[in-house]
Amino acid sequence: MSKSLKLYGGSVLGVAVVLMAAYNFADRNVAGFPDRPKTGPSLPVYEIAAEQVAPAGGLVAAANAQNGAGANYGLGREALPEELAAWDVDVRPDGSGLPQGAGSVSDGETLFSENCAVCHGEFAEGVGNWPELAGGDDTLADEDPVKTVGSYWPYLSTVWDYVHRSMPFGNAQSLTADETYAITAYILYSNFLVEDDFVLTNENFLEVEMPNADGFIIDDRAETEYSRWQTEPCMENCKDSVEITMRATVLDVTPEDEGAAEDAAAPAESAPVQTAEAPAEEAAAEEAPAEEASAAEAAAMEIDMALAEEGEGVYRQCKACHMVGDGAQNRTGPQLNNVFGRTFGGLDDFRYSRTMATMGEDGMVWNEDTLAEFLTKPRDYVKGTKMAFNGLRSEEDIAAVTEYLKTFQE
Repeated sequence: MSKSLKLYGGSVLGVAVVLMAAYNFADRNVAGFPDRPKTGPSLPVYEIAAEQVAPAGGLVAAANAQNGAGANYGLGREALPEELAAWDVDVRPDGSGLPQGAGSVSDGETLFSENCAVCHGEFAEGVGNWPELAGGDDTLADEDPVKTVGSYWPYLSTVWDYVHRSMPFGNAQSLTADETYAITAYILYSNFLVEDDFVLTNENFLEVEMPNADGFIIDDRAETEYSRWQTEPCMENCKDSVEITMRATVLDVTPEDEGAAEDAAAPAESAPVQTAEAPAEEAAAEEAPAEEASAAEAAAMEIDMALAEEGEGVYRQCKACHMVGDGAQNRTGPQLNNVFGRTFGGLDDFRYSRTMATMGEDGMVWNEDTLAEFLTKPRDYVKGTKMAFNGLRSEEDIAAVTEYLKTFQE
């Protein structure tokens, strides 16, 4: 016992002395905190300090404490007009909220390519599962409608507002008002709603007519349908029969490779059969006259070089997918060297749509007439084509592109 006392007695005594000294210091030098802060003219020290350091209209409203209001416990303030303006960025169908500005289709094409094409495609046709912004004409009544700006959206203000507020993906609200006008103009152009020289401004904004502006109706389900949803649910034998109404291929979720497998499994009769009486050499000899005639026809074409130069400018809408010239290779679309005289689906190293391949098997050949019909509206001319481009808008552009492609015939 005596050993423990000797070992720890001094330490215990030292701790007691330190605690006593700390208590005396606090009692003499630290002011007590009031149970209820004073709200009269003489403010507590901590409230005066807050009032002195807080700017006019700061987060701590010391005035509330002075007058005894206390409704918000001395915190918060009304938002300033400039702060409200920073959040009030929405644009209404009647044009209210639109800032001053202007943007052309040509500027919009460049901006769209730089900021939007990675998801929405160079022609607003959509990439992968990212949404299409152009096309879809007359599809809203189909089982699988294509809802785009041109086919579905009723108000142009929705386009401008969404682009300005939320795009580009990952860098929202980085576009200026003029850039937003330009991108919106290009989206309109991609939907055949304006010409290529169009300039969209806050002044002509409401003059643009959206095709589906009258396609929406008042939601009256509360009066017409809700009552039916309140009934007891059917739990068994609810239908006399069950039928398949849609397949995965319609929903566009079936991989294309499965379609290729189906083609491979097609009956052998669909392919030409070579027999001993009709060897492959004879079949090739039969095809040779047609190919020679097509080549001769292509070689006989005269080229208007001035028109071909114009076509080079128009062709920039195509070059993202179709290469021409030395070293041209297949990209998203086939290369177009020597296209005149080529049968539809005629490149062995490119995978065409079924329709395009079938048209080639039926003897369809690319010439000035077939190319012009295709470029006017590709999806109408070749049903099911993989080409998402909506087509060229004028006969002059089609003639110019045709002339330009002639310069790549050997």
